[in-house]
Amino acid sequence: MCLAIPGKVLKIDGQAATVDFGGARREVRLDLLRNVREGDYVLVHAGYAIQTLDEKAALETLKAWEEIARGEASA
Repeated sequence: MCLAIPGKVLKIDGQAATVDFGGARREVRLDLLRNVREGDYVLVHAGYAIQTLDEKAALETLKAWEEIARGEASA
């Protein structure tokens, strides 16, 4: 099973970006996308941004991940 996580692009340096995943910041490669800007939300899999998302879709997905995590913690 493959999972992709949305995050917000904070800074771009060439084909690399610093992306915020709800407080955890990681370097992500942008090689697979065009026209990504700081402030955009991207879907990330295996260290690569694979799709841009609008803010609403990204926040809904993050909320779902939070709900899953709470369920795992209480199990």
